[in-house]
Amino acid sequence: MHATDRSRAAPGEPPRAQPEVVVIGAGPAGLMAAEAASMAGLAVDVFDAMPSAGRKFLLAGRGGLNLTHSEPLDAFLSRYGERRAQLEPLIRGFGPAELRDWAHALGVQTFIGSSGRVFPAEMKAAPLLRRWLHRLREAGVRLHMRHRWLGWAAAAGEAASGSDAPRAAPALAMLGPQGEFTLHAQAVVLAMGGASWARLGSDAAWVPLLEARGVHIKRLRPANCGFDVGTPQQPGWSEHFRERFAGRPLKSVAASIEGAANAPAPRQGEFVVTDSGIEGSLVYAFSAALRDTIEAAGSATLLLDLAPSRSQARLATELARPRGGRTLANHLRVRAGLEGVKAGLLRELLPAQDFADPERLAAAIKGLPLRLVAARPIDEAISTAGGVAFESLDEHLMLRALPGVFCAGEMLDWEAPTGGYLLTACFATGRVAGSAAAAWCRGQAPVRTPNGPASRPGAVRAFAASGNARTDA
Repeated sequence: MHATDRSRAAPGEPPRAQPEVVVIGAGPAGLMAAEAASMAGLAVDVFDAMPSAGRKFLLAGRGGLNLTHSEPLDAFLSRYGERRAQLEPLIRGFGPAELRDWAHALGVQTFIGSSGRVFPAEMKAAPLLRRWLHRLREAGVRLHMRHRWLGWAAAAGEAASGSDAPRAAPALAMLGPQGEFTLHAQAVVLAMGGASWARLGSDAAWVPLLEARGVHIKRLRPANCGFDVGTPQQPGWSEHFRERFAGRPLKSVAASIEGAANAPAPRQGEFVVTDSGIEGSLVYAFSAALRDTIEAAGSATLLLDLAPSRSQARLATELARPRGGRTLANHLRVRAGLEGVKAGLLRELLPAQDFADPERLAAAIKGLPLRLVAARPIDEAISTAGGVAFESLDEHLMLRALPGVFCAGEMLDWEAPTGGYLLTACFATGRVAGSAAAAWCRGQAPVRTPNGPASRPGAVRAFAASGNARTDA
């Protein structure tokens, strides 16, 4: 059944008996995979365990949907760290500029904020998602909510009955509102997220299902997460500091990591004091290095510059001036510009005797060591590190151990800071996986063009033949 002869799919329409492409996961990566396969003329059904599509996407956009970033592409790609080599060809096919064009085609205008981040003009995720789902349904994509993938219903590589694909995907065991059923498709795209915010659908239930089929999964770890503070003498904040300052932001501070390999360059921003530690955009920028250092050494030290606009020499000179009748709090406010949570943090971490020495006090203000002892639990993290190893995938994101099964989005082994990098990679990998799934169904080999993957009709043997389908990279 092709796009030209199928009727428009309505919400709540039952699953096809045998769709050409099945997508598991209705987040950005899964929906983009569905769009790419549908545009290639395939019958596509999307399944998700949640009551509605894009649950985490909507939450991420509650305070302003950061779609992507406007910085030069080379700098943009550097944000993917060790996985740049794997993600670069995918993002060059569908990167920040293409993502903005795609949003504009939906009727969603975008703008560049003062930080270089790109947002929809309406700021929210809901208007974009509504338009996108409408376009998908108009194209014949069927979306089925409250349907959970349970695993494999047949041996890997067993062809679905009646399939004319060179090799059909393994049959899927599904659980829907009417009970369990078996689903056959020529190709399957898994876009099930990582392990953060499980209540929104990313529960990592797919990990044992793939490991049982020989797929290598890198351990899932929190990314873009908060951290707990502590010292050998005292875990967490003092009761006084916690009660007074938990929930308060520290603005206009700079941070760097002490003694960490491959640490990001020092940067300025803000973060928030929590009941047990810190979180926020400045912390997220260092989270991968902090997490790795804690795992290797038991703790990590974040150096904080509480007065980035003032030099240490200037601070020392100002703090050495006589206090007169002023309290220490007023002296810090007048001479160093520190008050509120910044002054409270200084008192929390600095020995009392250092406040009497202007040189040592100035040095502490410019490099206050904050000891972090644990990342917050993965379910609280914004995103996840680890996942399906790229070594288990070919260049078209098909699992080598399961021909006809493709993976996309956050369930792949990569991580990036906040700032639009996460969503861009999810869209890009979803587009590649969906296009490649369509090519697999047609017995064609996906090739990359300047605008992303396309299919090459004359390359059936290179991609679809049973031997090469397993090994082609």
